[in-house]
Amino acid sequence: MIAIGENAPDFTLPLTETGAETGELTLSALRPRKVVLYFYPKDDTPGCTTEALDFTRLGADFDAAGALVVGISKDSPKAHAKFCAKHSLGVKLVSDETGATCEAYGTWVEKKMYGKTSMGIQRATFLIDSEGVVAQVWPKVSVKGHAEAVLEAVRAMG
Repeated sequence: MIAIGENAPDFTLPLTETGAETGELTLSALRPRKVVLYFYPKDDTPGCTTEALDFTRLGADFDAAGALVVGISKDSPKAHAKFCAKHSLGVKLVSDETGATCEAYGTWVEKKMYGKTSMGIQRATFLIDSEGVVAQVWPKVSVKGHAEAVLEAVRAMG
């Protein structure tokens, strides 16, 4: 997994916001804005929905603190659009259908559930500073209270 102090791997991926596919998002083009990049396993599942709703609820606070929140999964842009529209999400979502960005950040991992092993996205969040450097990492995120903890970290950066 990418560590604090490393340059955040750049990417250009299909972007979905407010329920519509709106082009592409390139991470490096967001500088000098701080970016909260959160990886999540699957659109419209309980934990992922709660996480997206929490980041949406705090959207104005993240904006006021100078940070943009971007969610990323392997779901298609079409699935992201349905997810955004269904839950009135205010976060930007990007589609990493090939998994290349998940691999670059180290979030595509082997998972074990009910005795079966499979590959999947490990829920993780990266706070990227205005220079494109990883300032903080939350590996193996527990959703409850996570968005608030990330907001605190963004505010502490100044």
